Amino acid sequence: MTPSPNRLRIAVLFGGRSAEHDVSVLSATNVMGALKPEKYDAVPVFITREGQWLLSSFEDGILATPSSGTEICLVPGGRGRMLAIPAHGAPHDLAKVDILFPVLHGQYGEDGSVQGAAEVARVPLAGCGILGSAAALDKDIAKRLLRAAGLPVARAVTIHEGAVPSLAALEGELGLPLFIKPARRGSSVGVAKVHASQEVAPALAEAFRHDRTLLAEEFVRGREIEFSVLEDAAGELFVSRPGEIVPAESHGFYSYDAKYIDEKGAALKVPAELPQEVETAMRDVAAKAFRAVGCDGMARIDFFLTDDMQFLVNEINTIPGFTDISMYSKAMAASGVTYAEIIDRLVDHGTARARRADWRRELDHEQAGLDFGMFQRRKIDTACGTCRPRSCRRRRARPADRQPGTRARPRSPALGRHGGLCPPRNRDGNGGSRGGARADRLDVFRPWADR
Repeated sequence: MTPSPNRLRIAVLFGGRSAEHDVSVLSATNVMGALKPEKYDAVPVFITREGQWLLSSFEDGILATPSSGTEICLVPGGRGRMLAIPAHGAPHDLAKVDILFPVLHGQYGEDGSVQGAAEVARVPLAGCGILGSAAALDKDIAKRLLRAAGLPVARAVTIHEGAVPSLAALEGELGLPLFIKPARRGSSVGVAKVHASQEVAPALAEAFRHDRTLLAEEFVRGREIEFSVLEDAAGELFVSRPGEIVPAESHGFYSYDAKYIDEKGAALKVPAELPQEVETAMRDVAAKAFRAVGCDGMARIDFFLTDDMQFLVNEINTIPGFTDISMYSKAMAASGVTYAEIIDRLVDHGTARARRADWRRELDHEQAGLDFGMFQRRKIDTACGTCRPRSCRRRRARPADRQPGTRARPRSPALGRHGGLCPPRNRDGNGGSRGGARADRLDVFRPWADR
């Protein structure tokens, strides 16, 4: 599509190095289909499993996933400038992008890494920023933050490679059955439900394939309820109606296969049938959880709801699935927000956040300039080369105080703690004679290092 000054140029990142690569392709296909051509110039960028960024295409509803071709590079500090590096030929500039839209699930995309790349490139980003992305993907850190905020979470034990507790210890803490899951993975990748001792070793081995830190988590018997959270450009949160996931009995829990492979792996009920007071309370906690973990832009907040209407926060997904069977867009649709409107709001939020960041940088630069100016004036105003500036006292000079060969000034030399007179200053503001002025000025700061 030819770049247009009337349309935002949006780079959609998909694929990625994580185990959720294929899910990302499905999600990005829907995102590309929802982008309004009259409003956006879409640039699909495919990230291979090895991490290369390749220029893709979107034709007849299908996203290309090339194994080679034109590589794409974001220029640091380039404010959206991109370089194209053809397989055969010289690198050249592409039209600048106005915003990045990552549709990357799991590590190397949902963990703050791509968000950091956008910050380094100084290009706006749709969705959650660095802090919230990194904290939410790490289930151990997220639970600590939620617990510190006073929000209810399931009991869990953190397991580090090389320090695995016995099943007896885990059972005593969490009971059976329990779940073993990688701390930094999504889409139930590497998650196993453990009922007995013979299942522990295989579950740990599979989970350690994906991460060095695991979580053993109690089994909560209850319903799985999810809320979609969307932040607007002014920072106000919109929390959707609840959706409910009912996994098929054959899967036992909402596993990767139940989510993406088996068409009958789970049923989605949107909106979920809940008492009004329970829904209101859960929506309030969803917003608090969103803030507690440092999220902005968007996230999906997942809960367990027990038979006695008590609920626990399960986890937070900052780039939830956008596939045909994903909950985020379905819950938003049930709340009156269409797929296209989700994208519009995310883009508006991302550009507004970037403007605020630029404004803060300008203030910081202005303040730094003021501070440097004060620092320079302080160096000039301080005549004493051996005393700390704040301990020097100014007094009127008497003729007897003047050193031979120096020029008198309206303000006298300073009498420091050492009892001697500070070198008088010449008209250029430096202490001592003109030849030794710079050395005297630098000596002012040496005593501070002894504090």
